[in-house]
Amino acid sequence: MNEANFEAACNKIIGMQRERSQIGTLGEKTVHAVLKSYLEPDEKYHEIKIKGYYADIANAKRITEIQTRSFNAMRDKLKAFLPEYEVTIVHPIPYHKWICWIDEETGEVTKRRKSPKEGTAHMIFPELYRIKEYLTHPNLRIRIIMLDMEEYRLLNGWSHDRKKGSSRYDRIPLRIEKEIYIDSQQGYDLLLPDALGESFTTRDYKDVSHISLSNAQKGLHLMNYVQVIEKIGKKGRLQLYQRCR
Repeated sequence: MNEANFEAACNKIIGMQRERSQIGTLGEKTVHAVLKSYLEPDEKYHEIKIKGYYADIANAKRITEIQTRSFNAMRDKLKAFLPEYEVTIVHPIPYHKWICWIDEETGEVTKRRKSPKEGTAHMIFPELYRIKEYLTHPNLRIRIIMLDMEEYRLLNGWSHDRKKGSSRYDRIPLRIEKEIYIDSQQGYDLLLPDALGESFTTRDYKDVSHISLSNAQKGLHLMNYVQVIEKIGKKGRLQLYQRCR
């Protein structure tokens, strides 16, 4: 993590947008654009066409793809890139988030309010599940970047206050809280909290990771798949796991 590089990337990208007098006027959303500049300041390595696809960043035999949404969009690229290139998927996750609401009719933007939810790296599990068959490939790397950010949403939802079902307009990164880099199958043990006992169930993992039961199930399924943990029996009706020795 390089705070100076990240601040420079924010100043560059957000400054360009302010010159255009509004958020989100670039062809890509702000978080994506800032991270691309942060990870590779030299734009000659941006948007490089390889095997019929455009890589966000490509330098020698290394490709970096910044994926802010569904990893389903990565599947064809991974199939094309992985046999010949080392590919790092960078996934930003909000750590602390402040929400601002935009009234489309008046253009008014509310004062920001902090969301009570705090992000966790384990929120990546539903996305990793979408590319499960590639997780054991020796050329694949995963980089999770936990960001403090402002999120701008449009007041266009279906509820009386127009917030439920609303559309996200853009997100503005403020600072990097931490990064988690998984460069091997064994690297997934970084997603196993130290607070877990010698053996544990899905419910134990849910409680110490502060994620939903569904996410915990996906996470343990994936870590069993990459052989970071193994099944050792049952505890009541729940599957029991332990770290692979």
